[in-house]
Amino acid sequence: MSGFPWADVMGFGLGTLRLAPQAFWAMTPREIAAAHEGLAGRGRAAPLGRDAFDALMARHPDGEGR
Repeated sequence: MSGFPWADVMGFGLGTLRLAPQAFWAMTPREIAAAHEGLAGRGRAAPLGRDAFDALMARHPDGEGR
């Protein structure tokens, strides 16, 4: 079993996220993981398909109400 990857986590929090040290150390491991997943795109909804996009445009056409 290997140890916790502190260098990687610190590099992500302090470097990639540009957190201040106080903010980084105040985060829980679960919060760091959620931030990583958010940047990696996990947990995001799939992009709209053409039919759903067309339906959205029909409900909210450009130029109305301006």
